[in-house]
Parts: sequence; structure tokens; C-alpha cells
Amino acid sequence: MTWLRSAGALIAGFVAVVVLSIASDIALQGSGIFKGLDSGPLATPFLLAATAHRSLWAVLGSFIAARLAPDRPMAHALILGGVGVVLNIAGMIVMWRLGAHWYPIALTLLALPCAWAGGLLATRRTA
Repeated sequence: MTWLRSAGALIAGFVAVVVLSIASDIALQGSGIFKGLDSGPLATPFLLAATAHRSLWAVLGSFIAARLAPDRPMAHALILGGVGVVLNIAGMIVMWRLGAHWYPIALTLLALPCAWAGGLLATRRTA
């Protein structure tokens, strides 16, 4: 049953990242800060804000995965970071034509450091 708890920890962390990222995007679009993709590419300040909030949620999701892990919390955080790298690369390929190339590259490069930070926060909290 340990594998089930491990899978649950990873799923919980992943769901947290996805839900919080989507909720943040909706809130920023609803407030008029972000315009929709159908109105053209986003300006650099908006992409910087998106990078910041997605990184924050990645840290939090990895923290959740590490805290819920039955053992080896840092490994769980880094596995979630690896999933982030893979999904960000897929997103980079699909969305490459839509705007600033630095943005998906930054998200890909930040996935593992954010996961490590979340895992570190979780392991320090339990120590």
C-alpha cells in the first residue's frame, strides 16, 4: 500500500499545481490584468507575473507531495518536478508559435529547482 500513498501524494501535488495555476490565470484575466490569448501575445511584464505565480504553485505542489509521501519526501518532490519538466517541454512544443520563447523555456528550467525548494521546505518542516 506504500505505492498507493506515494501515488496519492504525487497526484495531490500535481492537482494543486494545476488547479492553482488555472485559478490564478482566471483571476488575472477576470481582473483585466491578463488579456486572453485570442487578443495576441502577452507582454513581458505579464509573462513575468505568470512565471512567478506558476513557480510559486510548483513549490507548493512539491511541498504537498513531499509532506504526504510515506517515505523519501524529496524523491517525491523531484518526481513531481520531473513531471513538470516533461509537461513544460510538451507545452513549449505546442505553444512555440504563440509568443515569447523565453517563457516556456523558463518554466521548463525552473520546474526542478522549484520542486527541490518545495521538497526542502517539507523536509525542514518535519526535521
